[in-house]
Amino acid sequence: MKIRFGYVAIALGLDKNVTSSSTVTFSNYSKMHNDEERLNKLKKVTLSNLEALKKILEYNVEKNIHFYRMTSALIPLATHPEVKNWDYKKYFKKEFKEIGDIIKKSNMRVDAHPDQFNVINSNRSEVVEATKRNLMHFCEIFQLMNYDDYKLVLHIGGATGGKEKALDRFKDNITGFDEKIRKKIIIENDDKTYTMKETLELCESLKIPMVLDVHHHNCNNNGERIEEYLERIFNTWTSEKLPPKVHFSSPKDGIRDRKHHEYINIEEMRKFINITKLLGESFDIMIEAKMKDLAMFKVVSELKKSEFDIELE
Repeated sequence: MKIRFGYVAIALGLDKNVTSSSTVTFSNYSKMHNDEERLNKLKKVTLSNLEALKKILEYNVEKNIHFYRMTSALIPLATHPEVKNWDYKKYFKKEFKEIGDIIKKSNMRVDAHPDQFNVINSNRSEVVEATKRNLMHFCEIFQLMNYDDYKLVLHIGGATGGKEKALDRFKDNITGFDEKIRKKIIIENDDKTYTMKETLELCESLKIPMVLDVHHHNCNNNGERIEEYLERIFNTWTSEKLPPKVHFSSPKDGIRDRKHHEYINIEEMRKFINITKLLGESFDIMIEAKMKDLAMFKVVSELKKSEFDIELE
């Protein structure tokens, strides 16, 4: 049994100025004087983000980190409908290739979590169409890296019209998505609407891998226990190349506080790993804490002091 740990987007162990999430707002973009100025700004910020991402990945390799979530804001205004002639793909082929080479050479697992505005089960067609564009954009980014083991983490979405109708709408709407997108989607339970059990049942019906978010389950459940469902959750990954993945964070204040703490509650992590030991299956844990990689290093260090008969990385 092997557990790999990862973190999200920002490497706090690097210089604070190293960020792959610099943005250009559409408001500022619109205020620029001409198309040349707008394009140059987009190219400058994108290049900075790509160079920062490369530094972060090199840092991961140096620190023996094999699991990482890329920022969802790598390319500014990439899918904005009013930004024309922004073909970032033709300007940064070399940078994307270099990033992909680092990922593949180090056998790193990299994925993305498109933001909450991507809603497959929306009852508004324009939202669903925008979600298609955005998810295809992520597929194209990874394609430019020549990296194919990525996944795109999404929530089920809203509950307009009631959960039953919203779940049916998800099933109907996803059939209209390109196969390239559908095979990359994985779904996690959320902290307000869809519980672990509801998410699992949808994933099983659609044969989509499920991501268990432990903190979300603690915030939003109907009395279900993780140990009663974990084997079924892991089984949604049976046909996948990579092992199951789990999200883990600790509440800021009280078990049902949805805000994330700076670090991980080590006792809660130990309890969870003891549950997983009953299955003996390898999996990856994405640490979602405000202190990012530093929180990840801390929890791994503390776990290694325990007598766990597992391999930690």
